[in-house]
Amino acid sequence: MATVVLIGTMDTKRDEYAWLAEQVRGHGAHVTRLDVGTFSDADADVTPAEVAAAAGHDLAQLKESNDRGAAMDAMADGAANVLLRLFDEGKVDGVLALGGSGGSSVASRAMRALPVGVPKLLVSTMAAGDVAPYVGESDVTMMYSVVDVAGINSVSAQVFGNAAAAIAGMAKAEETRRNAPDGEHKPLIGLSMFGLTTPAVDEARAELVDLGYEPLVFHATGAGGRAMEKLATDGRLAGVLDLTTTELADDLVGGVLSAGPRRLEAAGAAGIPQVVSLGALDMVNFGPRELVPERFDDRTFVVHNPTVTLMRTTPEENTELGRRIGAKLAAATGPTTLLIPLRGVSGIDVDGGPFHEPEADTALFDAVRTAVGDAVEVIEIDQHLNDEGFGRDAARRLHALITAAH
Repeated sequence: MATVVLIGTMDTKRDEYAWLAEQVRGHGAHVTRLDVGTFSDADADVTPAEVAAAAGHDLAQLKESNDRGAAMDAMADGAANVLLRLFDEGKVDGVLALGGSGGSSVASRAMRALPVGVPKLLVSTMAAGDVAPYVGESDVTMMYSVVDVAGINSVSAQVFGNAAAAIAGMAKAEETRRNAPDGEHKPLIGLSMFGLTTPAVDEARAELVDLGYEPLVFHATGAGGRAMEKLATDGRLAGVLDLTTTELADDLVGGVLSAGPRRLEAAGAAGIPQVVSLGALDMVNFGPRELVPERFDDRTFVVHNPTVTLMRTTPEENTELGRRIGAKLAAATGPTTLLIPLRGVSGIDVDGGPFHEPEADTALFDAVRTAVGDAVEVIEIDQHLNDEGFGRDAARRLHALITAAH
């Protein structure tokens, strides 16, 4: 029987979780109740004391400190550790939680610890707003609760009941997949892509398919880069073809598509073979033109569409980007190759294009060469990143690294 883990603060949501458990059981799934309520005395399968201990904390001390934020952090860490243990024991086929801002924060952190693909459903009062803090780079599914999680009424019964039916169905499908005989699985390759690097990535993707891989393309929008790196950290990828590292420019300058300062580190830390290039580092991304900060008014812009404005990076910014990228690649523990496309890094960084600034590109190339030193194989190619053959060559080089590593 499929097992659904219910994560919740059962000190304040005891009745709601009791009702929810019965609904899930009614759909033919087993229920494990994981209680993260600091002051709870509910009859849960995993008690708050056990959750706190899983994060190295004593529940009594958390209560005495009377620091709600610290207690929630501790319980979130503990819930993640417990959930991972249960998953490793084959006792998690899906996870469901109900909550407001606090409960959603605790439950979603635990959910994000699970691998991509394990069903995760969060019914939250926060789901109609910015869900990035809850979803992160994972595949957490969020459902708006419509009403607060405060009793079972005619509206909440429908919404929560739908959630129970959904997670039971997903958990049953997950159990079937988990117990199915192992078939032949092609090695997974992560690729990063932007609209302005599409020709190179499409060519690389086709070549990887011919070489016997399953390519996974991630849109370099911040969330995409983080998702690719999570799969690398989880050990799901055989290699990474990171042609589009533009998210680092947004992180440096303050654009809207940053993947955070740790971007371009996961594959190297995991020892996964990687081929990296400098795609779309000529640009920083903002929203509509009128929302670009005034301090950038003297810069070069391209309005990509009504909701996306691109700003050209400067030689000074590219020098810093080259230094950061070089340092990250030099620290990699696995085989790494850097490809430098000497004739341009994006579809608008071409001769006659609006972002064609050889001085800025040269600053990037010089800085990254210096920063990687002798630690990384550097290959300079007298082509534009999107020229025919560049993506195919990149794919073949990654294949060579993977083959040599095995």
